[in-house]
Amino acid sequence: MSTDRRTVLADAAIQVLAEEGMRGLTHRAVDRAAELPPGTTSAYFRTRQALLTALVRRLVAHDQAELQAAGERAPVMRDAGELTDGLAGFVERRLTGTGRQRSLARYACAVESVRHPELREILVPRENAAREAVRAFLRARGVADAESRTLTLLACVDGLVFDRLVGGGGVPRDDISGLVAAALRDSGSDEGCGRDAPG
Repeated sequence: MSTDRRTVLADAAIQVLAEEGMRGLTHRAVDRAAELPPGTTSAYFRTRQALLTALVRRLVAHDQAELQAAGERAPVMRDAGELTDGLAGFVERRLTGTGRQRSLARYACAVESVRHPELREILVPRENAAREAVRAFLRARGVADAESRTLTLLACVDGLVFDRLVGGGGVPRDDISGLVAAALRDSGSDEGCGRDAPG
């Protein structure tokens, strides 16, 4: 096995969590998902908490790599429509394929982190090229508090992803466009996620 076994097990744990939920996340289930002999997972991660911590770290690593690559690949956005398109592509990736699997696992971990502060610290949003691209776009358009608006915009987009994971379906482009318009507005920082995005 060329990939580090801890990494293989962490990826298998993400799959188990996405498919079976937090109650289904056991050492044996991860062994089966990784197609490794019984006892392998417990040999590397002796406790369930150790397994969950490794899973969360792996999720964050996946996310950061994806967002860094997306930010580095993306051309400089020229207008709100291009920012909307970029965010729409991000949402699509989070709702389909392995992106959907990681999204399901991520939200399960976010809920679990309420009881486990050490997980919350790992899940804290980090700087990456995609976030910097959004912030630079808002700043270039004269948004006074570009950092705060960026965080709010991305949190609202994340909320749309969660809503569609639970309720099904995709996210209409107009919903994202409304959030971008709110981020660009000069009327202060009290624009909430729900004000411009249809519910």
